[in-house]
Amino acid sequence: MIKLDNGLTLIHQFVAATPVVVVDVWVKAGARKEPNDWSGMAHFLEHMIFKGTEKIFPGVFDQIVENRGGAANAATSHDYAHFHITTASQYLEEITFVLAEILLQAKIPDDEFDRERNVVLEEIRQSTDNPDWLGFQALMENLYDGHPYARSVLGTEDLLLQYEPAQMRIFHDCHYQPENIGVVIVGNVELDKAKDLVERAFSDFRQPQGCPQMAKNIDAPTINTIRREKFHLPRLEEARLTMAWLGPGVDNVRDAYGLDLLSILLASGRTSRLVYSLREKLGLVDDIGSGFSLQKDSSLLTISAFLQPEYLDRVEDLICQQLDKLRGHKPIFAGELERCQKTLCNDYAFSTETPGQLAGLYGYYFAIASPQIAITYPDRIMEFTPADLQDLACRYLSPDNYVMTVLLPEEDLE
Repeated sequence: MIKLDNGLTLIHQFVAATPVVVVDVWVKAGARKEPNDWSGMAHFLEHMIFKGTEKIFPGVFDQIVENRGGAANAATSHDYAHFHITTASQYLEEITFVLAEILLQAKIPDDEFDRERNVVLEEIRQSTDNPDWLGFQALMENLYDGHPYARSVLGTEDLLLQYEPAQMRIFHDCHYQPENIGVVIVGNVELDKAKDLVERAFSDFRQPQGCPQMAKNIDAPTINTIRREKFHLPRLEEARLTMAWLGPGVDNVRDAYGLDLLSILLASGRTSRLVYSLREKLGLVDDIGSGFSLQKDSSLLTISAFLQPEYLDRVEDLICQQLDKLRGHKPIFAGELERCQKTLCNDYAFSTETPGQLAGLYGYYFAIASPQIAITYPDRIMEFTPADLQDLACRYLSPDNYVMTVLLPEEDLE
């Protein structure tokens, strides 16, 4: 990692075995940075970035990349937006200059703004027709009440219809500045060449603007009770239950990594505690799994199950009983921990096989913490002991403090 003179961060890895190079630009300007009444602006801006500049007309960027056999895409989350290109090494310089141009000099033309707004509105409508999206968004709103993580990255239809191009230009000029940007280059290009290229391509930044009504830094919420919500949705064939617990943010990444291990121990693989107990042995669920997400302000551990509605109360109770055992009544055996450690370390290895995967890993950690910690993950996972995990379960996975969302078929409406 190199900090350039203008404040931009370059992250580079040379990979000699491939003629491919990935350029992945990460901007610390996700939904978390939006003013409260500008929800969805970061994602909408991601779309408008590709509408060109004074020098590059709409559609020309895609034409340049595709005509050289490359591929481009972008994504926005709460903590970041990122724009990535995969290209043959001989086209790296040309494509990097074009990418820098659209990122730093986005024109955000009025006519394209109105057209692209309809695209984003349709994306919102499609999302609200997805039961999984509806359930997860309801969970986030309940879990992160008062924090920007509670808002949908897509925003809302009502707010989106109010936005003007001038507001987006302010948001862009405020956040698309060198101190917020990490350029990741992975592939068959030497460091000196990559550094020279980035210094030349990413040199012309607009004058920063203050973004009005910026959302203040809000401490991550805490959960001191059980909060349940139920929704009845059409076309749902069976009930879906999701329970969630808050974890630390990147300021306490060791605890977060421990929760990653606990999520594997609880409900990942046939021999995990909940899968074995609730699916294999008792047959109360059709499927059950766990997930862990590390975010800048607060991490998230979830347990989700597909089941028949009549088993909801019993399954919730049995999950809480397993947590109670995990916190003190049923020790974590060395073999259990070893399985979890191998699973996560293997997942890490499998996710770092290509230049694109490596670039995504480094950029993600740049956006939420520091790219250096990306390469320490396997070593830190292997440091945990059964006692460490039991301590973390006691501190974070209370059977008395969690949020639960249940989705039910309409025919089960009482």
